[in-house]
Amino acid sequence: MTTEITRINPDRLHPTPGYHHITVVEAGRTAYLAGQCPLDRTGVLVGPGDLDAQIDQIAANAHVALTTVGARPDHVVRSVIYVTSADTEVLAAAWERLTESIIGPAFSTASTLLGVAQLGFPGQLVEVDLTAALTD
Repeated sequence: MTTEITRINPDRLHPTPGYHHITVVEAGRTAYLAGQCPLDRTGVLVGPGDLDAQIDQIAANAHVALTTVGARPDHVVRSVIYVTSADTEVLAAAWERLTESIIGPAFSTASTLLGVAQLGFPGQLVEVDLTAALTD
């Protein structure tokens, strides 16, 4: 059984900066990635207070997690991005860096970008949750 992923932006909804309002998955298996944190292989926070360094680490970590289960970034069907800021310029910069990263295609699907008060590690600025439809 082959997984089919269809992404839709209805004409009657507002345009988006790259994501789709609706993602439909036909059949197949699903992988839910735990919140991808900007930690290196030893569990040390990368770039405390440095949004770009943390996004680059998260992208690298998410890429490893996806490939481990045989998925690619374009197999992602849902993403949630948490950034410790209420500043729209910071949120936009995070979105832009993620969409230009090695996992950029993951964010062309149903995505949510949230400004939050705090994340789990001191100095952590960003975290990403991903759900991927696995192909056979």
